[in-house]
Amino acid sequence: MGKRGPKTASVMAAKPQARSRRKTLPWNKRGLSRAERVIAFCEFLPITSGVHAGRKLILRPWQREIVRALYAVDVDGRRQVRTGVITVPRKNGKTALAAALALCHLLGPEAESRGQVFSAAADREQAAIIYREMEAIILRVPEFSERCHIQAFHRTITDLKTGSSYQALSSDARKAHGLSPSFMVYDELAQSHDRELYDNLTTGTGARAEPLMIVISTQSPSPAHIMSELVDYALKIEDGTLPPDPSFYGCAFAAPDDADPWDEQVWHDCNPALGDFRSLEEMKNFAEQARKIPAKESIFRALYLNQRVDAAAKWIASADFDACVSKIPDLTGRTCYGGLDLASTQDLCALSLCFPPVMDGEPFWTLHYAWCPKDAIKRRSKADHVPYELWEKQKYIEATPGTVIDYDYILARLDEVAKKYSLEAVLFDRWGAARIVAELEAMGLEVIEFGQGFASMSPPAKELEKLILERKIKFSENPVLRWCFGNVITEVDAAGNVKPSKKRSREKIDLVVSTIMALDGALRNAGKEVHPEVRWM
Repeated sequence: MGKRGPKTASVMAAKPQARSRRKTLPWNKRGLSRAERVIAFCEFLPITSGVHAGRKLILRPWQREIVRALYAVDVDGRRQVRTGVITVPRKNGKTALAAALALCHLLGPEAESRGQVFSAAADREQAAIIYREMEAIILRVPEFSERCHIQAFHRTITDLKTGSSYQALSSDARKAHGLSPSFMVYDELAQSHDRELYDNLTTGTGARAEPLMIVISTQSPSPAHIMSELVDYALKIEDGTLPPDPSFYGCAFAAPDDADPWDEQVWHDCNPALGDFRSLEEMKNFAEQARKIPAKESIFRALYLNQRVDAAAKWIASADFDACVSKIPDLTGRTCYGGLDLASTQDLCALSLCFPPVMDGEPFWTLHYAWCPKDAIKRRSKADHVPYELWEKQKYIEATPGTVIDYDYILARLDEVAKKYSLEAVLFDRWGAARIVAELEAMGLEVIEFGQGFASMSPPAKELEKLILERKIKFSENPVLRWCFGNVITEVDAAGNVKPSKKRSREKIDLVVSTIMALDGALRNAGKEVHPEVRWM
C-alpha cells in the first residue's frame, strides 16, 4: 500500500536518490547513557538556517546540562522527569533545541511504538515554527526523509518505521481531547490566553509509561498565569521552600527584578547564548534605544532580560508593588476613607479603605475587600483558570449566592467597617450604585460621588503612583490586589492626564480603581490638594 496523503512539492524534490549506507548511527553506540544518546542524536542534526546553516548542531554546556537533567534515570533505568520548564530570553536557540528533542521522540532514541509527539503554541503561526524546523531537518537527513511522511497542510509528520506521529497544535484546545501524548513541547506558553490546551495535553498522558512535557518560553507578566506558576514552583524547589520533586525540572535564565538592566554582565548572566549565536551587537543597539524610549524599556526587560514585565508597558511594576506590601498594624478607631467600585456586578466588586498618616514618616495604610457571585467563581476558575476558587478559600474574595452580586453582603461589610474604624466617607462611581447609595445614607454614612473620567481619576492616580515609587503607601498581602495591579494599562489624554483603562487592561482592575477613590478621600483629609477643579458633591 502506498503512503497515505499527498506529499508537498518540497518533500518530493528533496527525496534522496539513494539510500544512506551509514551502518551505526551515533546514538546507537554501546556504553552511552540515556542522556548521552539524546545528546548524540541532537548533535547529528544539521543547522538549517542562519550563518551556521549546513553545520552540525553542537549543544553548548548549558544545553547539555538541561538535557542531562531531563533524561536522568532512576536505578531501574526509567526517566524520572515528567515536566520540564525552561524559561530563557528570546534568540537563545530554544526553537532548535525544541525541534531536536521532538525529533528525538519521533524517530530517535526516545521514540516508542506509535508514539504521539506534539508541539503546542498560542496561535497557528507560533505553532508552525517548530514544525518548519523539524521538516527542514528531515529533508536534509537521508536516514530520516526515507522513513517519514510529511503533510505540510496539516503540519503532521509520520515515522513509517515506528508508527509514531507528530502534529503542531495551536490554542484550539478541543483538538487536544482524546489524544495520548508521549512527548509534548509547548512553545511560548507565556503567550497563551488560558491554560486549557496545556491541561488537556498533560492530562492525556495516562496511557504512556514515560511521558514528557517540556515548556520553553519567556516569562509571563501575570503572576496568575500558568507559566508563572511553573516558574515559581521551580524556584521554590531550588531555594528549598518546597521539597525536591524528581518528576519536575526547572531552569530559569532571567535577570533579577532589582538588576541594573543596562549592565552587560546582567545581559550575559541571563542570556546563555549571548556572544555565541545570540548577537551582542544587536542587543547593545536595542538597549541604547530602550534607554531613551520608555515604551521600549519594557520590551527590553521582558524579551531580552526575561523579567516578569509586560511588554505592553504596565502602569506599576511588580517589584514596586511588592516593595509596598507590609503587615498592617491594628487600625481600630483610626480615620479612613472608602472607595467602592460596583461596576462588575457579575464578577468582582471592590471596596478599599485608605487610612491617612497621623504622624510624620507614617505611610498611608490600606485594606481591601472583594466580592464575586458564587456562579462566576466557578465559571472563571474552570473556563479562564483565574484562581478565584483558591482566593475564596483564602478569604481574599467573599462569595455571594447566585449569578450577580448581592449588595446585602457589601452593606453588611460596610456596617462592620464603620463600627470598627472611623469611616468618614465612601467614594463611589454613580454607575449602577443608586440602590446601595440610598442604603449607605440610611446607615448614616456620608457618600461622595466620584467620576471615572480623567479629571477625577488622574490626580489621585498620579499620586498613588508617586506614593508607591516612594514606598509611602502600604498594602496587605493580597494576591487579588496584586493581580489587579498587574492587569492595569493606563490611558493618557492630550493634556497628560492619566487613568486606568478598564477597556485596555487585560483583566480585572476593580481593586485598583477602588484604591484610587479611597486614596483621593485620604489625600484631601491629609490636606494635600490633588486637583482644584474636582470638588466633593
